[in-house]
Amino acid sequence: MNSNSTWNLVRIGDLANIEHGWAFKSDFLSEELTGNPIVVNIGNFQYTGGFRFETTRTREYRGDYPPEYELEPNDILLIMTCQTAKGEILGVPAEVPDDGHVYLHNQRLGKVVVKHPDRVDPEFLYWLFLWPKFNHELYLTASGTKILHTAPSRIEAFEFLLPPLPEQRAIAHILGTLDDKVELNRRMNATLEAMARAIFKSWFVDFDPARANRGELDRSLPPDILALFPDAFVESELGPIPAGWEIAPVKALVSLERNRISPADFPDETFYYFSFPAYDEGKRPRLEAGVEIRSSKYLVPTGCVLLARLNPRFPKVWMPFFDDSHRPICSTEFLVTVPKGKSSREYLYALFSSDAFFNRFENLVTGTSSSHQRVKQSSFLSMKTVVPPRELVQAFTGLVQPIYQKISHNRDESRTLADLRDTLLPKLISGELRVPTDLLALETVE
Repeated sequence: MNSNSTWNLVRIGDLANIEHGWAFKSDFLSEELTGNPIVVNIGNFQYTGGFRFETTRTREYRGDYPPEYELEPNDILLIMTCQTAKGEILGVPAEVPDDGHVYLHNQRLGKVVVKHPDRVDPEFLYWLFLWPKFNHELYLTASGTKILHTAPSRIEAFEFLLPPLPEQRAIAHILGTLDDKVELNRRMNATLEAMARAIFKSWFVDFDPARANRGELDRSLPPDILALFPDAFVESELGPIPAGWEIAPVKALVSLERNRISPADFPDETFYYFSFPAYDEGKRPRLEAGVEIRSSKYLVPTGCVLLARLNPRFPKVWMPFFDDSHRPICSTEFLVTVPKGKSSREYLYALFSSDAFFNRFENLVTGTSSSHQRVKQSSFLSMKTVVPPRELVQAFTGLVQPIYQKISHNRDESRTLADLRDTLLPKLISGELRVPTDLLALETVE
């Protein structure tokens, strides 16, 4: 606790109300987005704070609803229900974006309504809600066993030391600046990913260079690239493909690594653990002690591509990078693919990430329960795909390698910044680490 007399002990409820959302009727929800308001769900949250609408299931509402449940840009929502045993996401916040969409306040989410803006800055509260101490308090007071629930009253009861407004703003500025750079890198990577995907789609799905050679499109590509494509097409079981290309099962391009390990047999070893939440958040693999990992895992070899086969509603493809300091492992719900034959790591990653491939991959799902649907390894290996000539794969690989290397560099930088942010957050929020005087003076002037 901070001993400075200017930090006052308060409850969240002294400063803000936490309001329940509304139970929107499932009959009026649609995944086809036509411009209607979007209902915010827990699955739309990043578990480190913020939203991830672009990579999660998003649904619009086509029925009537009370207007008071329409959200405003910058409104803060908190998760109030968690299905994990330790309640890791209870209280995780996100701010409603100002992106032209209308968002609706769903049940099981708490909206933060500041009562005294002269006493507390909403951005400071956002970072307070990411304080591990706050999450732990909600976990201790939660109801339920398999599914944990908190409530507005429990959130409002949380006590903490509140610094003066200038110091609140300085704390929010420091943490927000780090977060903004992480977000900038994420957006840059999204653009770079889109560039690589567009090249793959143009060359290997739409066959634009071959069509250009036929005179159907402008010959805007470099002559050395156009020379790698024919000017004729042939019929195949997957439709017309460039002459000289072939149709083959996926196993002609990949081999599956299925080397299992039981980390619990190595209690003193720490592992890199590639898992689904880490993929969704773009984080580095978790560092976990072998004794904490109960089930067997796959070893992750250098140069592989990971493809999730469990409930593949959204593409989950990972080109893992790691150093040699810890042994890398992953869930057995990943297909651990290694390029062979004419393929390369970059080609496989782009192939598995393409809509054309993934729409067919998703159709291989077996199982009736949505939580246990998966693609069999044998079905994946037998799946037919277009195979271009080796020299064309090599040309594509050389073109996109710098793109993927830049993406990897940005991710490494973001992880370093996120680690710094996560280290500073509890120290700044608690007052253990004080804001530099010059930055505090700047906030006071503003």
